[in-house]
Amino acid sequence: MATTFNAEAWLVDRHVGAGRGHHVAVRAASGATLTYAALADQVAATAAGLRGLDLHHDDRVVFVTGDGVVMFSGILACFRAGLVAVPVSTMLSGHELGEIIADSGARVVVVDAPFAPQVEEALRHAPDVQTVVTDGELEIGVPPGVSVTPFAALLESGGAAPPERRALAPTTDDSWALWLYTSGTTGRPKGAMHRHANIRLVCETYGSQVLGITAEDVCLSVAKLFFAYGIGNSMFFPLAVGATTVLEAARPTPASIGDRVRAERPTLFFGVPTFYAGLLASDVPDDSFASVRLAASAGEPLPAALLERFRARFGVDIIDGIGSTEELHIFVSNRPGDIRPGTTGRPVPGYEIALRDLVGQPVPDGQPGQLYVRGQSMALGYWRRTDASRAVFQGEWLNTGDTYVRSEDGYYTCLGRSNDLIKAGGIWVSPAEVEARLVQHTSVLEAAVIGVPDADGLDKPVAVVVASATAPVGADELVQWCRDGLAHFKAPRQIVFVAELPKTATGKMQRYKVRQLFAAAEVESPSLATRSAVAK
Repeated sequence: MATTFNAEAWLVDRHVGAGRGHHVAVRAASGATLTYAALADQVAATAAGLRGLDLHHDDRVVFVTGDGVVMFSGILACFRAGLVAVPVSTMLSGHELGEIIADSGARVVVVDAPFAPQVEEALRHAPDVQTVVTDGELEIGVPPGVSVTPFAALLESGGAAPPERRALAPTTDDSWALWLYTSGTTGRPKGAMHRHANIRLVCETYGSQVLGITAEDVCLSVAKLFFAYGIGNSMFFPLAVGATTVLEAARPTPASIGDRVRAERPTLFFGVPTFYAGLLASDVPDDSFASVRLAASAGEPLPAALLERFRARFGVDIIDGIGSTEELHIFVSNRPGDIRPGTTGRPVPGYEIALRDLVGQPVPDGQPGQLYVRGQSMALGYWRRTDASRAVFQGEWLNTGDTYVRSEDGYYTCLGRSNDLIKAGGIWVSPAEVEARLVQHTSVLEAAVIGVPDADGLDKPVAVVVASATAPVGADELVQWCRDGLAHFKAPRQIVFVAELPKTATGKMQRYKVRQLFAAAEVESPSLATRSAVAK
């Protein structure tokens, strides 16, 4: 018989039982502060309130809210009650949101004011929803038969409920706990189904053995709770050891995060390469990160130049890693005292990595291959996506869809998504390598490299660049910059400047939208053939 295990009890109740209920668990942007004892009480009351909505084991609850106490305690309450928490991106349109809510079969949606319009539209496409729980008093239109309950009323009813409604569900390692929808860099978003045990496993691997997190740490994550990287940073890792998390509900900007860092003095900071570039381009004071002992990055490869510039200005190391929604968090990473800039580091203890060619055979060191990972935190599969599950979840192995190369001494370097590589002049070109060279230029904030057919129908690399407003740079200068640091065939044949690069809600670049940007620029400007004089 399976052993009883509930992630909420492990993350919260365990610390109260050990006499650490007085320690601060959560500090929110609203000013709300919860100790572990107060968090345990709120979670139990919320779980009872959700059960009072006629929810049963494995029913799904969708969260469309900013990172605050309601979302934080609500997710944990789902774990406690044996329900499935489904936090989704707050950057989706109403139609996109409706597709996910309908796909999940959720019966309850939790929403706060900024996202009420999207939820109103989404509910028209989600017939299984019976109740909308609102964070605060807000007006929201719902279809006939759907009830609206303020979270405060839910909490009050749960607090007055009999003990059995507040009780911990007898879940096991293999019980559903959390569904996370992929960010949709390609195709329709898919719900990766995670067990209760997976939450403990990522804490015991990356959290413990890479971050070295302790109860004295304070965590602040730019990445939000609605995706795997963020929920690990802001919830799983700090709660696993009885530490403190700082929640930021608003969309982060360098200025707002700089203020929170100075006010809250976190010791662990989590971002994505785009945000680190934004911090470097901002006027955030250089001593803002004085309290931070370590920063982490994921979502996209962290260029070596960006790491070095951040370290030089703010005095903090960044450990870059790769994770996935399907593995719940990071499985290859640099680590404190073992950082090789420009690489993703080495496998996190507890995970095995394999690089394979197109027919599934291992590739030697120094040769590119598709990245496969094996680890116990792997999702059970995609909800209602049989073909996609069979393509990605291959026995004990997960096909990540990324192309990597391994050095002789065991460090892994990302070459990009497997379908993003460019064959220029018969030789493969990694967009990540060219992008890393571009951002080494002090006038370049971000860059995306794609393959575009030339006048002869042959793919050539072109770059879409976000340049510094204070240090202008020309296209010819950047092409020459690449030629000076790379083999000539890798240099972009063209540079297009844009105000910002399109990204998913999780901060990942959307290359298909970059291609759309380039196509739009082609319509308004001369053709590639007449604009490639610098690098033919």
